[in-house]
Amino acid sequence: MESYSEQVPTTSDLASTLDHDQAVGRLRSSYQRIPAGAPVRLAKRSSNLFRPRTTLETPGLDVSGLTGVISVDPAGRTADVQGMCTYEDLVAATLPHGLVPMVVPQLRTITLGGAVTGLGIESSSYRAGLPHESVLEMDILTGAGEIVTARPDGEHADLFRTFPNSYGSLGYATRLRIELDRISPYVALRHVRLGLDELGPAIESIVADGTYAGQPVDFVDGVAFSPDEAYLTLGRNSDTAVQVSDYTGQQIFYRSIQQRSTDALTAHDYLWRWDTDWFWCSAAFGAQNPYIRRIWPRRLRRSDVYHKIIGLENRHQVAARINRRRGNPDRERVVQDVEIPASRLAGFLRWFDAEVGMRPVWLCPLRLRGSSSWPLYPLEPAETYVNVGFWGTVAIAPGAADGDVNRRIEAAVAEFDGHKSLYSDAYYDRETFDRLYNVPALTLVKERYDPDARLTGLYEKAVTRR
Repeated sequence: MESYSEQVPTTSDLASTLDHDQAVGRLRSSYQRIPAGAPVRLAKRSSNLFRPRTTLETPGLDVSGLTGVISVDPAGRTADVQGMCTYEDLVAATLPHGLVPMVVPQLRTITLGGAVTGLGIESSSYRAGLPHESVLEMDILTGAGEIVTARPDGEHADLFRTFPNSYGSLGYATRLRIELDRISPYVALRHVRLGLDELGPAIESIVADGTYAGQPVDFVDGVAFSPDEAYLTLGRNSDTAVQVSDYTGQQIFYRSIQQRSTDALTAHDYLWRWDTDWFWCSAAFGAQNPYIRRIWPRRLRRSDVYHKIIGLENRHQVAARINRRRGNPDRERVVQDVEIPASRLAGFLRWFDAEVGMRPVWLCPLRLRGSSSWPLYPLEPAETYVNVGFWGTVAIAPGAADGDVNRRIEAAVAEFDGHKSLYSDAYYDRETFDRLYNVPALTLVKERYDPDARLTGLYEKAVTRR
């Protein structure tokens, strides 16, 4: 059997406890240098948010030393991780032990702290829930400038429960202790084509017993390519593989779903199967053109590279100006992930096809691990949801208001008893937002840990882009 160390790229040594303590000290010093009354924000070069934010003249928090893994306990299957550590670096530290975080979001540069405070999801979420459900404890820099250790019970249990989906409005995690899950050296895949009305029942069946057609299922997600072509991709841990595919070169993973019924990847390549082409969004930059792909270096076929290109476009509007000169209508950015109950998935997809028409869309089943809901993203514990992800632009109808398509999607998600993630554009009015995201509960906790309102509020972050 091939060892993990032979197939997993390694990073630098684990961060020491002393280094971590020094980094936390620099973080607190940077907090103290921010003038009283000035907003507190991270001085962070990269982000996986998809909404522009107002620029600040004041310095940000120094998190430069909080990007590593402090320790991995293979026997206890836990890891202590700094808040700004990317999943790419976290996986590089755990995978040689045959372990991974319970949920590994699809994009390499998502940080652990970001996934916990802003939610995250992947193909293990049907059994492992969301990233914050595998957190055992975390150190948080609060709006008052204090470092507190929050656990599921005890003095700071209120902060622990309210931190997920708070997007920095309650503080920033400097260290998190998380559970780890076993993974085999390979993941064997089955791509199963299903009709829209078959998707929900198939997902519910997999959630119920962890199998499909008599074979175990360890991972499940899917893609809907058109109203009459949808697939579930079922992954199974495997100690052996006759042949593995490579989708970091000329081949593109999402296209393989339509082309073959079975496949196999190394565990490492499975975890990052979506990152090379940012799902299918690399096509917008020409990276799927075979001629361009040959000269586009592999090391630059990454989601964070594409995100930087998008950032340049947001600032300079080059493509938008060219589009207008050609006489084409302006386009609205529609980049969203929404959770829809599995029982209503087919209805939502039909609505989406008729009213928005973007394809493909990603499908990722989700069920909370625990028996209780989380205050700021109140999914029902006994309910199976499916994350529907759609990312791109649509033509704006003449005379339509800014955000018109996104507003219609927000209304439809509510009609289908769903919830919308807040990493991208949001257009809710204040009353609706407060009700959907339980802002009254957030306010009570914020008054305790951020009494002077140094941290920007959730509505201000998500809707007014502050």
